[in-house]
Amino acid sequence: MCMVLIQTTQVLLAQSAEEKKVADAVEFLRKAMISAEQPALDRITAAELSYGHSSGKIEDKAAFIEALTTGRSDFVTIELKDQTIQIVGSTAIVRHKLTGETFNDGVTGNVSLGVLLIWQKQKGEWKLLARQAYKI
Repeated sequence: MCMVLIQTTQVLLAQSAEEKKVADAVEFLRKAMISAEQPALDRITAAELSYGHSSGKIEDKAAFIEALTTGRSDFVTIELKDQTIQIVGSTAIVRHKLTGETFNDGVTGNVSLGVLLIWQKQKGEWKLLARQAYKI
């Protein structure tokens, strides 16, 4: 009985540690999207990235990074809330609500979105593999 409790506790602690790493990756992405720094955006995203906007537009990694670094898609602020993280093997499913201020192509705006993020562990690091937003 004691051995089972120890093993169960170890599994729960391991899951919590991985969830923390995923949460840290989400936060890194949030900051990278605001700063629009190409090296940070490149580092946190998978080469196979599929980035879905609430408008239905889909971008690959190059288009996603280019839109942010040129200011075509400019996040002034991003706030995330009601975040959930579910880890399934080397994949993490993250859902949250995103609100923020934008300055896209010189036009000020506000966004309120639901977001689904799919993260994949690649060479020991969590990388954003897919994202889909929807208007709320």
